[in-house]
Amino acid sequence: MSLAPSCSSKYSHPNRINGLCLAAIAVGLIIGAAPVLGQDRGVITEDSKLMASDAAARDEFGQAVAIHNGVVAVGVPKDDDNGPDSGSAYLFDASTGAQIAKLLPNDGSLQEWFGYSIANHNGVVAVGMPFDDDSGTNSGSAYLFDASTGLQTAKLLALGGVANDWFGYSIAINNGIVVVGAINTDHFRMDSGSAYVFNAATGTLMSILRPGDAGLGDQFGISVAIENGIVAVGAHHDDDNGTDSGSAYLFDASTGLQLAKLLPGDGSTADQFGFSIALSNGIVSVGAWGDDDTGNSSGAAYLFDASTGLQLAKLLPGDAASSDNFGYSTSISNGIVAVGAWHNNTNGFNSGSAYLFDASTGTQITKIIPSTGVANDLFGTSIALDSGTVVVGARETAISAADTTTGSAYLFTVPGAGCPVDINGDGAVDVLDFFAFITAFGNNDMIADLDGSGAIDVLDFFAFITLFAAGCP
Repeated sequence: MSLAPSCSSKYSHPNRINGLCLAAIAVGLIIGAAPVLGQDRGVITEDSKLMASDAAARDEFGQAVAIHNGVVAVGVPKDDDNGPDSGSAYLFDASTGAQIAKLLPNDGSLQEWFGYSIANHNGVVAVGMPFDDDSGTNSGSAYLFDASTGLQTAKLLALGGVANDWFGYSIAINNGIVVVGAINTDHFRMDSGSAYVFNAATGTLMSILRPGDAGLGDQFGISVAIENGIVAVGAHHDDDNGTDSGSAYLFDASTGLQLAKLLPGDGSTADQFGFSIALSNGIVSVGAWGDDDTGNSSGAAYLFDASTGLQLAKLLPGDAASSDNFGYSTSISNGIVAVGAWHNNTNGFNSGSAYLFDASTGTQITKIIPSTGVANDLFGTSIALDSGTVVVGARETAISAADTTTGSAYLFTVPGAGCPVDINGDGAVDVLDFFAFITAFGNNDMIADLDGSGAIDVLDFFAFITLFAAGCP
């Protein structure tokens, strides 16, 4: 068999590739066949563990997590500062793990579950409180905070909100636009659900999102995501592929116009497709924790092209098992997909785990577990990813045998994130990274954009040579 990488016509500019091919062949003759980019790199454990400075039993710290620009936001819906299960949220420094602030609503009260959902972008933290009673019992609300000061800047309420809407059950924010899910609104059918889009600076309502084929009990809005004016919304109880098979939708944030409906190619009854959702760089990640491909409710996640609505890949972990609920949470950033499996049993029954995948190839990069994980932690309840850092919530970790379901969150570094020339993420800079770079270059994978230009071209090859010579810090 050939010992060198192929120099095929898949490269769009033949003239620029001659040097790459010659170098690849030379190294290939010495080492052997190139590895596949995105190969499983084993299991990684945390850089740090996050817990509240005033942690207490039953808080469920880590029910929701978000991260952006080095700030981690964590929702704690059963904190008791404003009464039993009133809720709170915390901000942490992602680089040090130090607590920055504790967030509380100005009008918090018992059993409102402030912090059940949370989002964070460009210095604004958005927090959902689905059981607020301003517009009726459990009508729900959401709040905005300044991440630098911890001060509340706005309270959001649904237009025409009524009892049991659960407005704030899900939340997302991007570039000054906030999306809030209200899974039990009855605009078309009972509990069909809706989502509301707000201007974060003014708090004004921009649009109300509802699917064109809303059905009874669909719970549209169970999950929401937004990027560059495109909103993705999950409806896990939609029945297009069987009862509770699930679906997802894409909308224009400013107009409320539905752009596409997303359905998996192999959807089936009780898949719960759409329970979790994420959107980044034109790729939508949708979790389906009830999928049965590798056992009952083993779970799956799917990738879609946001511009066309076409399915790109189906993600399954390499060690999937029944009842893992892989896909319970998901996040995507910079070509990496993170997926939580909160009922995985690696560290004991329902201890939980998470996985990273290459978005361009769909291949598993690594498995994530906490070093201190034990049974019933529910690690993977929530997950968020930004700039090479993953934060994973484990809402039922205990601080003592008596203080259960206190909760915690863990920070991890994406393999290779701290050293861009370590393309294969094995912690060493060697010829295997050269092969991984050649593969990424040929596939137009943005991991090969080493000069940061936003394009894959010959300049990235020269950047690789420079970085390779320097090695990792």
